Amino acid sequence: MISPSSLLSFFIFLPLFLSINAKTLIHDTCEICSQQDPFVNYRFCTTSLQAASGSRHADIIELGKISIKLAYDNMTDTQSYIKKLLKNDIEKISSYMKLRLDDCHDLYKDSISDIKDATKYYNNKRYYEASLHMSSVMDATTTCEDGFKEKRMGLSPLTKRNNATFELAAIGLSIVRILQSDAN
Repeated sequence: MISPSSLLSFFIFLPLFLSINAKTLIHDTCEICSQQDPFVNYRFCTTSLQAASGSRHADIIELGKISIKLAYDNMTDTQSYIKKLLKNDIEKISSYMKLRLDDCHDLYKDSISDIKDATKYYNNKRYYEASLHMSSVMDATTTCEDGFKEKRMGLSPLTKRNNATFELAAIGLSIVRILQSDAN
């Protein structure tokens, strides 16, 4: 028979154990992702996943969902930011800048559709299809950023946002690939 003090200790230390276990899983996952993919920065990965809601008790499948959601949230925020730039600063921006921002807005709009599809495929354990859509998200952020470089001295107002979206999508893609290799 389990003593009341043993049972009490179990419930006191269970949250601590789960927290330590989740931190270890996040660190281990980010370590593997950063070793397998040069686009995944270990520190960015661990910081992003640890800060995410639900990560404290997540398994690897949940970490994948969380990473895809982080990329989605960043994308929708960036799309709103682009809309704000186009609306509020229209008199201040050049026609070249407006054209680039319009292009980026369209790229993000399409990418939001891609990441929704990636989520659907991920949830159905169709990891190959999910990885294709995550790759498309990464391509869109690069295309957006590269558009500003077409003109000499073209500075992008979206560099930090594009980089963050790219890295979050890379984390999601890396986790998808881990699960894909485990499924095969």
